[in-house]
Amino acid sequence: MSPNPLPSSTARTSLLPTKDGALEYLITGSGEPTTVFAHGLAGSIATTRPFGGSVPGSRAFFHFRGHGASSSPETPWTYAALAAELGAVADHVGATQALGVSMGAGALCHLLESQPGRFERIVLVIPAVLDLARRDAALDRLVQMGELAQERDVDGVARLLLAEQPADQRRRPEVVGWCRDQAATIVRTDVSRALRTIPYEVAMTDRQTLRRVTAPVLVLAQEDDPAHPVHVAEELADLLPDARLEVLPPGGILWTHRPRVRSLIGDFLGPKGA
Repeated sequence: MSPNPLPSSTARTSLLPTKDGALEYLITGSGEPTTVFAHGLAGSIATTRPFGGSVPGSRAFFHFRGHGASSSPETPWTYAALAAELGAVADHVGATQALGVSMGAGALCHLLESQPGRFERIVLVIPAVLDLARRDAALDRLVQMGELAQERDVDGVARLLLAEQPADQRRRPEVVGWCRDQAATIVRTDVSRALRTIPYEVAMTDRQTLRRVTAPVLVLAQEDDPAHPVHVAEELADLLPDARLEVLPPGGILWTHRPRVRSLIGDFLGPKGA
């Protein structure tokens, strides 16, 4: 799941036609470089924008299928399909840098499997899965959430979302409100369909192909996040030839660590790099 909110933007989005339907996207900033941002499962343009707060140049945010105003095609929800959508937006805006959060990180890894030289700089935020299927409690929660979403149970989905947040954050009104808003979005869109399929998928077929990625990569993880195990980030950092791993303390990667995250990403994707 994508972490943490940003108030809904009033900026005007555009639609990019693809063979499987239209993809909603938003461009902020101007000039070079251009960075494309890929959200997580049940995330959005709004929840992804905080990651670009300190990134210079042009920033392209978009909605994967079934999210926001993007189409929800009948074709299967797979990381291959998500990677194709990410690639379509990146090509359309001329992105030379990319950032993926959770499911978006998986889509980015899938794209790099076939196009290892596609981007000049890459950020992978709380990656959840590579080429091995999940078999953990987090998978069970996602499946349960998908069932509740199919039943249009906003309260049930909100309770599960709140349970995923750090224990010391769950009483904050903004955290409770965000979980409620996310739950309402999930049950009224095709995100519920994604919840019933994507958790069973693997992001790529062969993790060893990532050894061909020569671009610098920043990998961000956080402790005590069962949905995004630190070991997946560590495995990525070991595979990628030019990777930097940052493991943040518990507390919510944006609830508690937003200034640090913005600084890390801004410096890494900025002119001086990291």
